[in-house]
Amino acid sequence: MPIALIAGICAAIVSAVVWAAVTVVTEYQIGWMAVGVGILVGFAVRLGKGVDNIFRYIGAVLALVGCVLGNFFTIVGFISKEENIDVFNVISLINYTEITSLMMETASPMDLLFYAIAIYEGYKFSVKADVVDEVMDTPPAA
Repeated sequence: MPIALIAGICAAIVSAVVWAAVTVVTEYQIGWMAVGVGILVGFAVRLGKGVDNIFRYIGAVLALVGCVLGNFFTIVGFISKEENIDVFNVISLINYTEITSLMMETASPMDLLFYAIAIYEGYKFSVKADVVDEVMDTPPAA
């Protein structure tokens, strides 16, 4: 479990940073980046070699966290670019009580669709399907 958590958290953060960097550089938000977040997080959680549903739930939650962080880092990146301020300074200057409303204002219904796909991918890829099938097909020990 610790490996799954650490790998999943790292994957969520790294994929969120990549998503934000691509969005800020291209000045275009690509919804499929969220799907990539879900897949990357799912495969990272799979490193924990778990077969229980808890690993799937971890993958799903961390995929959502990665997507939200991707949007947050994108906002930070655009502010940094617009105001010509270092990203870390922007992070330290942000009013976190208002960031939720700002993120809601910049969200679109398509974001929810891609978030849902990312959550599903994080859930699906967090355990190897053949391992789960083997565990489910194995008769209980007598």
